[in-house]
Amino acid sequence: MPIRNQQEIYLIQGLVTWLINAAALIVTSRLIPGMIIDGFGTALVAALLLALVNALLLPLLTVLTLPLTMVTLGIFWLVLNGAMLKLTAALVSGFRVSWLGAIVGAIMLTLVQAFFRWAFRLL
Repeated sequence: MPIRNQQEIYLIQGLVTWLINAAALIVTSRLIPGMIIDGFGTALVAALLLALVNALLLPLLTVLTLPLTMVTLGIFWLVLNGAMLKLTAALVSGFRVSWLGAIVGAIMLTLVQAFFRWAFRLL
């Protein structure tokens, strides 16, 4: 069945991105000792919620903490990303992460997602 319109393309890209992010969470949880995800279903829920938290809350917190981020030369932004991961873990049962695991996990998650997007040729 051929794809008929641009909306279907966006839907498919969104679904593939969601699956890639869930897989990246699983891989990251295997690499970071302080991060535990019970299964792929939990990773799917966590990936969706993490995307929502990053889209809705992270921009506001980035603006509010901009002076601190500038003073630390951007290092505090890693703490913000870790906080988003920690918040997601607090909201999703079956997903647990320590503070250090959240900060290191946010960095590793970004790297794993970038690798998966490169591997699947997604932008």
